[in-house]
Amino acid sequence: MRVLTEYGMGTSLRRGDQTEAAARGLRDALWRNSIRAAEVFGRNRSEMRLAVKVGVPAPEGVDLAALRAVFPYGTPDFDVVEGGLSVPHPTGDGEALIMAAVSITVSFGKDT
Repeated sequence: MRVLTEYGMGTSLRRGDQTEAAARGLRDALWRNSIRAAEVFGRNRSEMRLAVKVGVPAPEGVDLAALRAVFPYGTPDFDVVEGGLSVPHPTGDGEALIMAAVSITVSFGKDT
């Protein structure tokens, strides 16, 4: 049973870090709401299945272990795709600004 989907956006302003931009996007999505889905549906938090989609300019640069550490509970399943935005540094040197777009769909059971 799908319960909700949250969206977030994160950036890496100085280092061009795909993982940090994605982690900030996840925190944006998670910390903007106070929905206690497990409690509302009489479930344990450990039963939460989290379908996580992350869009960044260079998906191969994302450390999934670091993203898993963002979640306080539940089981995240990641789909990291090309997306987000890369903005060149204004001076032409240095790392680009990276923007990540993320979605988190919370469900219980196998029908995610």
